[in-house]
Amino acid sequence: MTNDMAVAAARPVFAGWRIMRSDAGRFWATRERPFPRAVEDAGAHRTVDADDLVRLCQAIAEQEGIAEQARPSAWKAR
Repeated sequence: MTNDMAVAAARPVFAGWRIMRSDAGRFWATRERPFPRAVEDAGAHRTVDADDLVRLCQAIAEQEGIAEQARPSAWKAR
């Protein structure tokens, strides 16, 4: 995995996600803290990948959206 400017620029936008770029140029992100079990059961994935940074950011946002929908309302109030 390499570390480049595009990856560095995306890090503050998705705090809590570790973003990497493979030597082959593919982007990967893994959530630093696992989702709660109920969120994973709802379909959220802790690790995602994409061909480019825009698609990777979309994939991260998608996972966080699934997590938000799956969390009980008591968690959302925090």
